Amino acid sequence: MNNGPRGRLFLLGFGPGNHDQITPRALAAIRQSEVVIGYSTYIKLIAELLEGKRVIRKGMTEELDRAGEAVEIARAGQTVALVSSGDIGVYGMAGPTFECLREMGWKPGDNPDVEVIPGITALSACASLIGAPLTHDFAAISLSDLLTPWELIERRVEAAAAADFVIALYNPQSKRRNWQLKKTQEIILKHRSGATPTGIVKSAYRKLQSVAVSDLAHLHEHEIGMLTTVIIGNSNTYNFAGLIVTPRGYTNKYDLETHEVLEGQTPGLSLRAPVEPSAGTDE
Repeated sequence: MNNGPRGRLFLLGFGPGNHDQITPRALAAIRQSEVVIGYSTYIKLIAELLEGKRVIRKGMTEELDRAGEAVEIARAGQTVALVSSGDIGVYGMAGPTFECLREMGWKPGDNPDVEVIPGITALSACASLIGAPLTHDFAAISLSDLLTPWELIERRVEAAAAADFVIALYNPQSKRRNWQLKKTQEIILKHRSGATPTGIVKSAYRKLQSVAVSDLAHLHEHEIGMLTTVIIGNSNTYNFAGLIVTPRGYTNKYDLETHEVLEGQTPGLSLRAPVEPSAGTDE
């Protein structure tokens, strides 16, 4: 793309915000970077890691500006970190940045070198605070209609509810968007019980963290905003000692005392003999 010095661009997710949750690779990339660009709130979360660096803060609605400036500075030969909380590839800045790169005609091997560094996403962080709600199939849906028409969001909620997915709601409510969450609740209640365990987690692993375990029928009674993630169980999800658990199905197939396959079940994995997981799976 140019013949000048070769730059490097890190698209970097640093997790929920607590420094204990930053991966070693993300931390090394921050230290290596000369320039760090991000939404001002994200920059505040890692401010003590940025001493001696050029820091560029952007506003909430300046995503394309962030991406474009990060690419241009990296093209000029510097090492740049475009940072995001959570995982930068999940509702984050990785997508807009690759859109900018595509418009420029960039491809892997061109200047700048681009590396995507994953982080602990809000979904995983919030789930860890309420038990094990994501052990089986789940769907993540953002209720923000800023970039996605509400009609499409509604269809996705309907489909996920009908298919009995555990449902995680990102961006569930704001001062301006004060009716979509109620509508979402109504849609899901058509397909599952009001007693369905529901977790409401705000600012996971940050100073203002709050965690509540409730149920689908009483979701609207909790204080919910843009920093909240809502996790709604499926038809098999249950409460256990104040936690939320979605079973994978082991207790339907195995005797918990003997670890043997129950009568009538197809032999498969034995709980006595764990096997090496296949690459790319969590099994």
